[in-house]
Amino acid sequence: MREKTKSGWKQDPAAVKSDILRVAISLFAANGLSGTRVEEIAARTKTSKRMIYYYFGDKERLYAHCLEKVYADIRDGESALDLADLAPKDALARLVAFTYDHQRRNPDFIRMVMIENIHDANYLKTSDIIRDVNRPVITKLTDIITRGVASGEFRDDLDPVELHRHISALSFFNVSNKGTFSAIYGDALFSETSQERLRGQVVEMILNFVKA
Repeated sequence: MREKTKSGWKQDPAAVKSDILRVAISLFAANGLSGTRVEEIAARTKTSKRMIYYYFGDKERLYAHCLEKVYADIRDGESALDLADLAPKDALARLVAFTYDHQRRNPDFIRMVMIENIHDANYLKTSDIIRDVNRPVITKLTDIITRGVASGEFRDDLDPVELHRHISALSFFNVSNKGTFSAIYGDALFSETSQERLRGQVVEMILNFVKA
């Protein structure tokens, strides 16, 4: 029965690759690159170790594909936001709130980024698409800033990359330091009610920062 299932699964390469990436991201995020074994990935998917190598080459290239996937997911979410028709302040508020929520709901993204920073971004640098994948968010911020400056709402010395960094940092810490912060101060800040309040504060901080 298992072999029959795998045979049918092979007829849908996109589904096979998606399944491999889903499992691999979870394991890389939990165990790091060196602590993750291809055999374990295969055991948790509907395919084989041989097929993983067929689709992705080796473990390092699979890891790089996982990086591309987690970055693409957040950028896809941003692309789905309807920001062009919103006033600059409202557009920025929506983007900041989305970033905060996406990161807290996708801790594997945060862990993958943390692991890649341990590797000094060496695998990210080998990707042919990650820079292109991440360019649209800067384009969106550039448009929001341009419109905000033109309307007199925003200060005129804003840099979109710097603003992206500030938004990311305020959202990232909420997940990356959850364990240590909870151990020291308790986990009250990580209830749904507290998280909604903190998200609002992050939005407010960014809007105050850009205000003319």
